[in-house]
Amino acid sequence: MKTLWIALPAYNEERSLPGLLPRYVALNTALGARGARLRVLVVDDGSRDGTAAVASGFRDRLALEVIPHGVNRGLGAALRTGITAALARAEDGDLVGTMDADDTHDPALFVPMWDRLEAERADLVIASRYAPGGREIGLTPLRRVLSRGASTLLTLVTPVRGARDYTCGFRLYRASLLRRAAAAWGERLIEEAGFTCMAELLLKLGRGGARVAESPLVLRYDRKEGASKMKMTRTIARYFALARRIRAGRMPDLREAEPSPA
Repeated sequence: MKTLWIALPAYNEERSLPGLLPRYVALNTALGARGARLRVLVVDDGSRDGTAAVASGFRDRLALEVIPHGVNRGLGAALRTGITAALARAEDGDLVGTMDADDTHDPALFVPMWDRLEAERADLVIASRYAPGGREIGLTPLRRVLSRGASTLLTLVTPVRGARDYTCGFRLYRASLLRRAAAAWGERLIEEAGFTCMAELLLKLGRGGARVAESPLVLRYDRKEGASKMKMTRTIARYFALARRIRAGRMPDLREAEPSPA
């Protein structure tokens, strides 16, 4: 039975998780009807609120594990912890999903993303705001410009075939792909500390030969509880630095890298 492992970084999401995690309960039912299983790994990245307690409260409704960071280490570290934990538990035929914990993404989309992955024989599927049918609701003009500008920059400087949305963290990966990438890159698979880590991972996978597809996403930023944690000026600077670094570096061919043991 195939398993979908969710790596869910969370930092001070006590107010968002009560809206998000019931959607995973519904997803678990939908996957069960397809003969698949769901496992959720919440990485509590040093939250100062009740994030861990709220997540743990769903253990009777979900196969859910909370993985704590004692202090806040940033999105990149939390994502790395979540992916590493998923790969330690997953079989090569399983899938690994990532998304934000702020309830702006709907986990139900993992079902059509899985269908797209299989139909297009892709290695990863991005839930894309820029795919036909995708759009954004409630995003500030400045955040909209940043997201589109970053994707445009990376398309021009370090293009990945099949990708339009480089910054969205809502993705579905084959576990076998991430395992090959971890074998090729080691601790350097995710080096960016902040929000740019999602673009970094896509660039390393896509430019390493991974087959990328997209499925439309309606981003519901109007559901977000609390202010954004993104530091705008710093993030813009990091996208430019990331583009230069990836363009200048050599990408391991992930079609040839040997997977490390689970």
